[in-house]
Amino acid sequence: MSTDTFKVKIGINPIGWSNDDLPALGGETPLSTALSEGRDIGYQGFELGNKFPREPAALRELMAGYGLEVVSGWYSGWLAERSVQEEIAAVEPHLRLLAENGCKVMVYGEVADSIQGERSTPLYKRPQFRDEDTFKRYGERLTAFGQHLLKHGVRLAYHHHMGAYVEAPEDIDRLMACTGDEVGLLFDSGHAYFGGGDPLAVLDRHIQRVCHVHCKDVRPTIVQHARNRQWSFLDAVLNGVFTVPGDGGIDFAAIVATLRAHGYRGWLVVEAEQDPAVAPSYAYASKGYRTLRALIDAPLQEVA
Repeated sequence: MSTDTFKVKIGINPIGWSNDDLPALGGETPLSTALSEGRDIGYQGFELGNKFPREPAALRELMAGYGLEVVSGWYSGWLAERSVQEEIAAVEPHLRLLAENGCKVMVYGEVADSIQGERSTPLYKRPQFRDEDTFKRYGERLTAFGQHLLKHGVRLAYHHHMGAYVEAPEDIDRLMACTGDEVGLLFDSGHAYFGGGDPLAVLDRHIQRVCHVHCKDVRPTIVQHARNRQWSFLDAVLNGVFTVPGDGGIDFAAIVATLRAHGYRGWLVVEAEQDPAVAPSYAYASKGYRTLRALIDAPLQEVA
């Protein structure tokens, strides 16, 4: 008989209500709307966005008022260009914000040379490390930075991302090979698919390093258009490349089953940037939650 050790929480990123990179998408929506609607749907916590307080006590008070937890928050890292000591100095306010609000992971996104925020630059022009030695040195800096974060009880959760140095499945493989366990992997199902891989295969290969999960679905036809028509990342978002779990082409039942089988403990975060005028925030956030909740709560099959 199987014993369920799948201790997870379901959180959400506010990007479905208000997009920091594309203010035209819900920029007028107050944070209070996202927090109250997310709580009412059933989410246990939120990742941070630009509208959240940046002072630890103020953030703690805000979230307590809604009965919500702080899941984590994106950090724009520059370790592809700058030193570990420079990064440690730069991260201090954000690290304190997360640590003092009970976060166990920090979402690290490499933004050096990234084109993810450039509307006019097609994805094929993303940065790539020129050789293996350069990638190795980058991994060494990430590991040292991850060691620093762990001293404060927070693990680096590396976000592979479209338009950045680590985008494709082979980039993720190389990253995991040249970093220590101090560097955890943020597995993002949507970016894994859009990056050219099978999300389940990526998850299977690196499950031991996964410390955070973004549950993002994709519309496969739009992914194909984005590649064939040489769209930028933001153009792909505007055309609806991403959506919530249960509304696209990714098999979340298999992903949740793999996480469960390996005893993953942490957050499952719905993070699906869309135009709320086309994909109403509450309705889609609710669909994403219900999809994950049903998979988590499904009875285990007894094993003889």
